[in-house]
Amino acid sequence: MHKNLPGLILAGGLSRRMGSNKALKQLGDSPLLSHVIERIRPQVSYLALNAPHDWADEFGLPVVPDTKLGHAGPLAGILAGLRHMASVAPDASHMLTVPADSPFFPDTLEAQLRSYMTDDSTVIIAASAGQVHPVFGLWPVAIADDLEQWLAVDENRRIRNFLGRHSTLGISFPKIESATSSIDPFFNINTPDELSIAQAFLDTLD
Repeated sequence: MHKNLPGLILAGGLSRRMGSNKALKQLGDSPLLSHVIERIRPQVSYLALNAPHDWADEFGLPVVPDTKLGHAGPLAGILAGLRHMASVAPDASHMLTVPADSPFFPDTLEAQLRSYMTDDSTVIIAASAGQVHPVFGLWPVAIADDLEQWLAVDENRRIRNFLGRHSTLGISFPKIESATSSIDPFFNINTPDELSIAQAFLDTLD
């Protein structure tokens, strides 16, 4: 049996469209980030949080801030996580990432993505409805040096452009169904309206 891989929650965004920190927004009985933690924790061997220290310590996870200044986007969080995992989980070939604003991703995400691992250099990302979701992925620790060099150029921020430099495999997942509704498993919450949509779907799961 394969040992689960370490995981990182990406929570370093600016939440501009929400108006305040979306990770702390209430969804049901708890903050949005708590839903993500609850869903990913059983899937990984170790879990850390990519976020600034000023608000994230309260969630009881190791906090891994960006090492690159200036809000360089999720790639900066992924780089910080890869460097962190190399020290705390040195035997792991990959790191699982999920964002802090998507509460419905599959509870078998790590296992399903890992089942497609054939080497230590391919990035394996999730997809649904014909769209790829690179922030849900297994990132090889071996690409950390290349990612650091890539981010040294300020214009290099787009995940898809970086993925073009590496072997990448997309794995498709179906919608999540409740008794009365369905939703994309990688539905992410950026606005108050999207938070309301998430709440409505959550209510159908009760």
